Amino acid sequence: MTVTNNPAKAPTVAPAATTPAFWLPTMLALLGAFLLWLGWPVHPAPLAAVLLVAWVPYLALEHLLTQRSASGWKVWRYSYLLLLLWNVFTTYWVSYSTLGGGITAVVANAALMSLPLIAFRLTKKHFGPKLGYASLPIFWIAFEQLHLHWFLTWPWLTLGNGFAQANQWVQWYEYTGFLGGSLWMWVVNLLVFRAWFTTQGTAPWQKLGPRWGHALLAASLPILLSYAIGSRYQEKGETAEVLAVQPNIDPYNEKFEGGAKFVSYDEQLTRLLTLTEQNLTPNTKLVLWPETSLDETYFESTFEGYPKVQRLRAWLTRHPGLELITGLTSVQQYGPDKAKASPTARFREDLGYYDIFNAAVRLPGPAQFYHKSRLVPGVEGVPPWLSMFVIDLGGTAGGLGSQEERTVYQTATPALKVAPVICYESVYGDFVNQYAQNGATLIGIITNDGWWSDSPGHLQHLQYATLRAIETRRDVARSANTGISGFINQKGEITQQTGWWVPAISRATVHLNTELTFYVRHGELLGPACQVLAVLLLVLVVVRAVMMRKANAMPNA
Repeated sequence: MTVTNNPAKAPTVAPAATTPAFWLPTMLALLGAFLLWLGWPVHPAPLAAVLLVAWVPYLALEHLLTQRSASGWKVWRYSYLLLLLWNVFTTYWVSYSTLGGGITAVVANAALMSLPLIAFRLTKKHFGPKLGYASLPIFWIAFEQLHLHWFLTWPWLTLGNGFAQANQWVQWYEYTGFLGGSLWMWVVNLLVFRAWFTTQGTAPWQKLGPRWGHALLAASLPILLSYAIGSRYQEKGETAEVLAVQPNIDPYNEKFEGGAKFVSYDEQLTRLLTLTEQNLTPNTKLVLWPETSLDETYFESTFEGYPKVQRLRAWLTRHPGLELITGLTSVQQYGPDKAKASPTARFREDLGYYDIFNAAVRLPGPAQFYHKSRLVPGVEGVPPWLSMFVIDLGGTAGGLGSQEERTVYQTATPALKVAPVICYESVYGDFVNQYAQNGATLIGIITNDGWWSDSPGHLQHLQYATLRAIETRRDVARSANTGISGFINQKGEITQQTGWWVPAISRATVHLNTELTFYVRHGELLGPACQVLAVLLLVLVVVRAVMMRKANAMPNA
């Protein structure tokens, strides 16, 4: 392939006789998907460097097909193949819970991810390669921002998550959040692509030109900055001892009624209390139990009347000064008047309007409930006509209620203010951010990761939590029903972790930071800015397309 050295012009391809074989686009799609998978958690941390070149095959693929004058449909097919394979390689484990739901999630998410690539192609077509390539990270990050907030939200493969395993490279997330990692990845990939294709056909001693220098600088400078930030950062805040309990109750066979080896709810509570009691010390201030530890349905209006709640209160009375945060399934009633009900409320003649919540509750003192706010699409927030595709990732599935505000639990220890983050919520940087804005000094994640078997799913979930620690500079205490539980410090370092699929306890002294990072103070800036730019670019593309169509139609008038 022969390419021009003029950056203002699109690279040109050699004559048809030397055009690469027809199978090259397929090989590039396979290579791109493989590299994205290879660099993604939970592979060894140094492999995250692969992500800085993982999109080069896609860029080469798009360039090659453009030079062949391929149709937009053909370019999309190969692009979709790359995205589909990446989704399959990286999140295949979703199907362990529900095969139909897992397949639907992978196929649909790959299709959604192709939208920013289509927008990039259109921009490049109408405005040339300079603006076209510059628009690619803008469209992609605008899409990732959308994917954080709409009803089909699934940010698991947000590009900035890819550096979770090598988080010592992204200590600057305290300024940009994880979307800053997405921008970094695209910038380096684009610079490597430009350097590679503008040095083809040159002598070996000419290959290491200034454009390779630009790519190397863009790749290395953020890493050097990160090490500088990390080396100077010290844990901040008062300290408190926290206990994270992992009861290891099989969610398929033991935890819920109908399971082949169902363990009664009384026995499950006994297991939790026994594990906790055996590992308490006089200094323990907080105990975390996992998501849906109390999985019977608890009506919030009559919560104190349940025997298990009374048993918990009696136990806490024997341990003055100890706080408990546990997951449960709760119900809030609104009565027969629909006007007083929430938009997600259900109706039964004997109950009136009511909501079911995947919730957390803090004891002792008056029961303080938090209702999970980021619901998993296709799991917890799903219309009845989609019930066949429900993916079971923990808790009560389908049509759950939620709350708007971020509740922070103020404990008896004045400095210990806990963010009760439930499972999937920990994947959202801007969401967890709001807990710190509301005064949280510790992030407490309660989850049930056993649905994904011993796959990369629960490990990725753990690693993503390290990014939340960096963004907020808050310690993280993590209690998982079936693994992995443990603690993460303010630099994103996992200081303790339990084994997989074993009953276990993790105990640590955490720091309770009250200072706010730039990202916490100012919120998500990069995503909304890219959305504004993306809309402007799309408007320009539409206007340009209309003008060209009118110009082409004039001779026929």
